[in-house]
Amino acid sequence: MTTSAPADRTNRTGRAGSATAAPRAVLETHGVSKTFGVVRALRDVSLTLRAGEVHGLVGENGAGKSTLIKVLTGFHQPDSGALTLDGADVAFDSPRAAQGAGVCAVYQEINLIPERSVADNIFLCHEPKRFGILTDRKRMLERAADIVQRYRLAVDPAARLGSLGLGAQQMVAIARGVSLGARVLILDEPTSALSGAEVDVLFEVVDRLRAEGIALLFVSHRLSECYRLCDRFTVMRDGAVVRTGTPAELPRAALIAAMLGRESAGEHAWAERSGSADADADATPALAVDHLQWGNRVRDVSLRVARKEIVGLAGLLGSGRTETFKTIFGAQKADGGEVDIAGRALTHANPARSIGRGLAFLSEDRRVEGIFPRLSVRENIVASLLPRISRFGFISRAKEAQVVRESIERLGIKTAGPGALITTLSGGNQQKALIARCLSTRPTVLLLDDPTRGIDVGAKEEVHRVVQELAQEGLAVVVTSSEMEELLALTDRLVVLNEGATEGGMPTAGAHPDDVLAVLAGAGSDDSADHDGGTA
Repeated sequence: MTTSAPADRTNRTGRAGSATAAPRAVLETHGVSKTFGVVRALRDVSLTLRAGEVHGLVGENGAGKSTLIKVLTGFHQPDSGALTLDGADVAFDSPRAAQGAGVCAVYQEINLIPERSVADNIFLCHEPKRFGILTDRKRMLERAADIVQRYRLAVDPAARLGSLGLGAQQMVAIARGVSLGARVLILDEPTSALSGAEVDVLFEVVDRLRAEGIALLFVSHRLSECYRLCDRFTVMRDGAVVRTGTPAELPRAALIAAMLGRESAGEHAWAERSGSADADADATPALAVDHLQWGNRVRDVSLRVARKEIVGLAGLLGSGRTETFKTIFGAQKADGGEVDIAGRALTHANPARSIGRGLAFLSEDRRVEGIFPRLSVRENIVASLLPRISRFGFISRAKEAQVVRESIERLGIKTAGPGALITTLSGGNQQKALIARCLSTRPTVLLLDDPTRGIDVGAKEEVHRVVQELAQEGLAVVVTSSEMEELLALTDRLVVLNEGATEGGMPTAGAHPDDVLAVLAGAGSDDSADHDGGTA
């Protein structure tokens, strides 16, 4: 969860384009289209990025945002249409060509070298030279220090990048763009792995870049951040631009409706829970965890989850939610405590044994612990199911096809076909394929670690609809989320973790985000000075 954001900055629109002339257009696309096989990823897209403005690019996964960014940065060349930079036609045949022209991108996954220093990464491939040959390390450190000081970044230019937290590494990636002389800076989901305090630092840096006249394209699925930061929005759907306007012209309800192509009652309207009235408090819980321990990250966790119940794990950063899930599932061996599934102890737990007993776990790290990047959508969905659809070592293609077809239809996975590589799907659709993998084993207990991280509003609606249906059918669900409102809307009650130990909980019916923050603050009140105040 993130800390509560300041009020939406809709007054920026007046400053950016009221009685005075509109800011100068820096980078524009004119009728750009791009097709991959039978999939038309971009359809006649026109976009204008202006100096000193933050332009929000929003849309569902698969709407074409990533493809558009790759066209802007030279990874892809458009099939038709044109790009102009300061009014002159340009054609970037590579990312290096785009960077040379001042168009740079900072991605959600940081693509820098962790074993090199901060200064090395800032000036990678364009180091200051002595005599045109040797790297001038003294001058490089001085210039890196100037950039760090200019944007008030709390990093040491000589420090190894890998020793820094994700937030600091993200700032180094932005500093690299500045060092390249960026006139256009694209921030693609820059806050997805940051704490609340780190998000605030990032936004301060963005404000300074805006003041310096840099044109910024900001991509985020967190609409509160978009309204907090952006001067204008472009909404994409199915590869086309469907709306463009200021925050005042596109209030949240209108923006969501444009993204989805339908009216929506609100960002969290999908998750109106009827509560767990059907759950029998005296019945054997579907999941019982008692005094679970693993190193110093899971010190003493106990919880109960009934059939038909959705329970949220809430905690400050470092509270041990992910480690708790992995220890329950057997991905890491517990040092102590017990896990019971439907009244039977889960002993010598490992992932295969847990799956066989009805546990399913979705990791928050899709790229590293989720997808098999070289396999197809079909193969990724059935990866946990192979023993059940095989006989004498041969896979039943009919059963496989049925499982995959039902999964794609139920979760609305957008793909060119089951045989398409999983990496050709958008991030949100990859996540839905992983959820389909969990559901394919027909679990009785589902552990979801931030399942909607990096997923747009429409995909969230579909994911939560499925989770609620599963709970109504008798599944027990434990879930975490990086968005407090989502956790409140989806769950029946919360269990609060503090530094690897359960500290109590609260029902979510009628609860407000401030109520949760009060519980979290109470859990960490004895050592609040050790926390940065962000939640996740």
